[in-house]
Amino acid sequence: MSIERHDLVHEFPEFRERIRELKASDAHFSKLFDEYDELTREVRLMEEEVHPTSTGTEETFKLRRVHLKDQLYAMLRA
Repeated sequence: MSIERHDLVHEFPEFRERIRELKASDAHFSKLFDEYDELTREVRLMEEEVHPTSTGTEETFKLRRVHLKDQLYAMLRA
């Protein structure tokens, strides 16, 4: 099975420079970015069955990741 890439730069390549700027200058953005990145790693490990887990747990992680991505996107557009 092919696993999709969900890192923020891959999701929003048009904001590559803005992501770099905000990571360096905005502590809140940086915290959310790190949380998003960690969730993305965990979901990937679940999908690859390195960390086998229930479907419900995986879906909970994915939902949290979507909410973080929405917050980060709003900050990138601001």
